[in-house]
Order: sequence, then C-alpha cells, then structure tokens
Amino acid sequence: MSALEQLFAADGPLSTQLEQFSPREEQVAMAKSVAAAVLTDETLVVEAGTGIGKTLGYLIPVLRSGKRALISTGTRTLQDQLFQRDLPLAVAVVDLPIRAALLKGRGNYLCHYRLERTLDAGRFETRQAADLLQRLRIWAGRTSSGDLADFPDESVPGRLQPMVTSTADNCLNQDCPFYSDCFVMKARREAQDADVVVVNHHLLMADWAIREGGFGEVLPSADVHVLDEAHQLPEIAGRFFGMVLSGRQLSDLGRDVRLEQLREAGDAGHLSDLAGELERASADLRLVLGDDCRDAWARLPRESKAPQAAGDLLAVIYALVQALEPQAPRGTGLESCYRRMQAVHADLQRFLHEEDADSDYVRWVETVGTGYRLRMTPLDVAAPFAAGRERNPGAWIFTSATLSVRDQFSHFTGRLGLQDAETRRFDSPFDYRSNALLYVPESIPAPSEAGFIDAYLDRALEVLEMSGGRAFMLFTSHRALQMAAQRLRAERVEPLLVQGDANPQRLLDQFRERGNAVLLGTQSFWEGVDVRGPALSCVMIDRLPFGSPGDPVLQARIDWFREQGRNPFADLQLPDAVISLRQGVGRLIRGPEDRGLLMVGDHRLLTKSYGRVFRESLPPVPLTRDPAAIADFFA
Repeated sequence: MSALEQLFAADGPLSTQLEQFSPREEQVAMAKSVAAAVLTDETLVVEAGTGIGKTLGYLIPVLRSGKRALISTGTRTLQDQLFQRDLPLAVAVVDLPIRAALLKGRGNYLCHYRLERTLDAGRFETRQAADLLQRLRIWAGRTSSGDLADFPDESVPGRLQPMVTSTADNCLNQDCPFYSDCFVMKARREAQDADVVVVNHHLLMADWAIREGGFGEVLPSADVHVLDEAHQLPEIAGRFFGMVLSGRQLSDLGRDVRLEQLREAGDAGHLSDLAGELERASADLRLVLGDDCRDAWARLPRESKAPQAAGDLLAVIYALVQALEPQAPRGTGLESCYRRMQAVHADLQRFLHEEDADSDYVRWVETVGTGYRLRMTPLDVAAPFAAGRERNPGAWIFTSATLSVRDQFSHFTGRLGLQDAETRRFDSPFDYRSNALLYVPESIPAPSEAGFIDAYLDRALEVLEMSGGRAFMLFTSHRALQMAAQRLRAERVEPLLVQGDANPQRLLDQFRERGNAVLLGTQSFWEGVDVRGPALSCVMIDRLPFGSPGDPVLQARIDWFREQGRNPFADLQLPDAVISLRQGVGRLIRGPEDRGLLMVGDHRLLTKSYGRVFRESLPPVPLTRDPAAIADFFA
C-alpha cells in the first residue's frame, strides 16, 4: 500500500479525523489520479459522483505534493466551507506545516475610504442606515479581516454595500489615505505568502479579465490549480470575458462625482449638475426598456425608444468626461471619477455602435427590478480560457459531480478548450438501485401544452401525500414556481417554504428543522445544496431543464452553431440540459443511508429519442409509472 493510499485506509489518519469513516475505492483512485497530474503538470478533468468525497480526494494529494496551490470553487458559501472545514481537516491528515489564505472579491471587504466618504456626506435614507454605518465604523477598528460576512450584528443590505466597499473602478490604490490599513490589500498580502489560496470562480475569472486588459495581477501565481464545481465555469467565464454596464454602476458613479466635487472642487458645481443629468438619463433608459426585459439589443421592437435613450445617455457621459478632465488634477477622488467615466463612455460606445462590435459577441439587455444591465457576452469562451491557462502554467485539475454526458466529456472540454486533458470518471458508491426510485407519471400533457402545470401538480400532490412532505419541488421557471406556490397554499400543504420568502440559507435551515416540509425552488436549489437524512426523501422536477429559447445568449449561440455547420440541439442544448438535470437529481441521495423518490413530470424523458441520453446519464435508478409502487416504496 502506497503512502497516499495509507492516508485513506480504514486505520489511516483520515479515519481518526472523521466519524463514521469508511474507505472508498473511488476516493483513493481519484486521489491517485490527481497526484499523478500534479506530479507531471498535466491537465485532468475528473467527475466524482456524490458520496465519493471529492474535496478530500483532491486536497490531500495536492497538499502532500508540497507545491503552491490555488483552489477555486463555485460560490462564496462553498469557498467558506472549504476553507473553514475541509482544508483544516486535510491539513491534519497530511500533518504538514501549511499556510492557507482565503481571498474574496473586493466587494466583500469593508473599504475605510468609502465608509468615511459616506459618513462625511451625511445623507442617509433612514435612521437605521445611519446607525448601521456608525456600527460598521466601530467594527472596522476591531476586525482583522474586514470581511463583511464576519460583521457580527447583521448582513449589510445590498443598497448600502456600494457605499462601504470599493470596486476595481473606484479604488484609489496607493493614492488612498487608508492604503496602509486596506483590508483588500491585507488579504492579498496574506494570499501572496500562503501555500494554499482558496478563491471562487468569479474572482478567478475577474483576475484573468484584468490581466487580459494589460493590468496588474490580483491573484498569486501557483503550481497547481484546482477548479471545483467546474461545470459552472463556461457560464461564469462568459460573464467576465465580455462587458457589462449597469444602471447601478452609473448611479454609483454619479454619487461619487457629487461627493468628490464637494470635497475637492467646491467651486465646480456644474459637475454635480451633470451628475444629476447622468442619473436622469440612466433612469430614462430604464423606463423605456420596460419590466422583465431580456432580449438581444438588435431584436428590440422597431418602435422601441431604447436606442434613442441610450444615445442620450452616451451624450451625457461624454459631457461629464469633458467636464471632469480639467478638474481631475485637483484631487485623487476626481481623478478616479474621470478615469471611470472614460471607461464607461468607451463601453457604452462599443455597445451601441454595431459596426464596431465584434461579431463573436452577443449584445443584449436585461432589466432586474428597478435596474438594468447592458451586456456583451462572448459566444465562445474556449480561446480566452485557454489564454488564461497559458499565462498560468502548471497542473490543472477540473472536478465536479456532473461533467459528462453519457460518460463522455467532449461537451465540457470543448467549451473550455481542454482538448489536451486526461479525463477520469468515478461513479457514486451509493446504491441507487435499492435506495431510489424514478417516477414519470402517465397522462400528463406535454410541457408546451395548456394544462401541463395543473396536471403535474395533481400528481405531485398525490406523491406528497404518500411521502409525508419531505420534498424539494424544483422548477425551471419562476412563473411555474409561483403557480405551484399558489396551488399548494390553496391545498393547505404545510409546512411550505417558497424561494423568495426568505434567503436560501434560512429556507434550508427551516427545511432541516421541520423534518416534513415542502420547499419550492428554482435555480438556487438545483445545485450546491446538501440535505442528508429523511428530511429530504423526494425531489420533484417539473420538466427537462432545456434553456429558454427566448434567452438572447442561447439564441445567438444556436445561430453560431448553425453557421459552423454543427447541430445546436445535439451539441449545445441537449448536453446543457442533461448536466442541469443531473445537478437537480444530485440533491436526492446525499448519504449511504438515504432513500428517496425522484419525480420528473416530463414524459419526453421516455417518449423522445433524446430521452435515452438523459436516462443513460443519470444514476441507475429503477423506473416506475405506477403510483402504487410509490406507496410501496415509502411504506
């Protein structure tokens, strides 16, 4: 038995650190594959099914290698979990002196300068906001991290966060009077000195985008790069290798112009007047875009007033650029506003002038609440992603529970340009054949037909009666979720938890505490959610999770695939939907003793030829269409 295998053995160091530990062949095989890739600086794509213990499967061999490592995961929540729970456990197992650091995006850290400018301005929406800002000032003198997640009193509301955090645009860097006490710089210095740095995909892609633009690096260099929850990377990379301009960004910039004008150029009142014009022009654009807008810019209705409103906004931004230029030398704040206004002007000009826009991007717009975003998203991220890897040589490990379709990795590797990667797949050790059941009801209309959701809910209510609640009901749209919530409330299903009624973590806590609840959720609950034991015994999915044909980015990618002579359904839409379904199904069985029913209300799983692709990509779960079998299962 090798030294690495001994760490995972029944009598090895891992067994002393974990209660109810049992050796898993798949975990050892994964660890050996990771160790080999790290040793030879290779690229490895490894799918590790639920229950393998993939986090320790890569952490232990990476830590043993002695090489400097950068580990990235999908969300800040998973990032905190990895740093606070999994990494200390792995360090104890390998028994080596390892310095670890946690690094988040700058928007997670309190900014002394922004906080003081906001307090100096003295304009607060409510007394509660003023009180919170004063408590943040006191906390700033006590905290060592400045991470707002550690603020002990309460979470900082989203509307206040831009007032107390910095962005890459508005940071004054070494010109800041608080530079020596900057929490962002402190976290970066700790990361530079660490053996292992834990980040998230958003920060990693933001760092790559910054370097692509010719600016200095944020993240430290590493010999080993591990990207967990790697199935999320293509979508996240698309956001950062493109361009986004938001109404909130313009609102923050207008507010900063006012603040810095009062502080550094009291006689230049015309700057505040122009800042007011900027905010009005931005509000006018939001008004003409309308609610629930999500469309390609080129496909807006002919009668839309959005192009004119956006042109007016561009003119106001240019006027501010012109007005800020002679004032910028008067202070670091005004100089920063001038530089940011130039960048905003360049982005909006690029977005609006079609002849200058790259044909490899889709230009689209969306409205969210009272805000809006103008976006340019690349149709393909393989080339910029490959360029990012080339700038960071070493071993690359990509891992997730869902990377393959029908045991093939070509969809994932193709999207990220990983044609040189070795691929390995390790199935879940859980006994799905004995502990799970797949139910596809009969006599339900197709999802595109009238009456589908009502018929689906009729069958779902029958199942909930047999399961005693204890269910996740996952939906592919917010509209379907709201229709279901209305129906289940009318049927007096209790306890009922609905996404949007509280933050996701609070809903999960309530779900676990109640033990018999029904939770309704959309994308937030399809992945990254772990509920073990009988509290979750049923996962219901209304339909196969194909992307919305009205989504502007998907539609543009479909057209792009056709131009390349490829089949967009087989090569894009179907594999994306399979991976999404696998994520939803993965919520069901989280431990070796778990038992559960999977219900899919979409008969295309059985009646369409592509349904076989879905079924052959799922765990080996027995299928039934008979409600009596469900009663027997729960009995």
